[in-house]
Amino acid sequence: MIYITQLIYVIPGQENVFDAFEAIAIPIIAKYNGRLLFRVRPGNDAYIAHHIDKPYEIHLVEFDTQQDFDHFKLDEERKKFLHLKEKSIKVSILIQGKVVKPILTFLYIED
Repeated sequence: MIYITQLIYVIPGQENVFDAFEAIAIPIIAKYNGRLLFRVRPGNDAYIAHHIDKPYEIHLVEFDTQQDFDHFKLDEERKKFLHLKEKSIKVSILIQGKVVKPILTFLYIED
């Protein structure tokens, strides 16, 4: 399982174009063994602290394998509408990760 977190910064005034792209791209995720776990559009009161610009949206997606994610990015139907993404997104930050099981450690202190 791999996880993709994306911070998306939309060009002001292009929100509807961005939504049109998402309406096409999001359903394609499932075609490649992926799941949109959440799509958040946080308001200003959602931030406790920040040292970068606040993103317009935050997505968390999981794919079964790296190959599934790579195939999603190359999907022909999605590629037909990339012009909407390019027109509406100023920048996006993609963070890829995987689940790491915690390691239990014990600290023994002698008196």
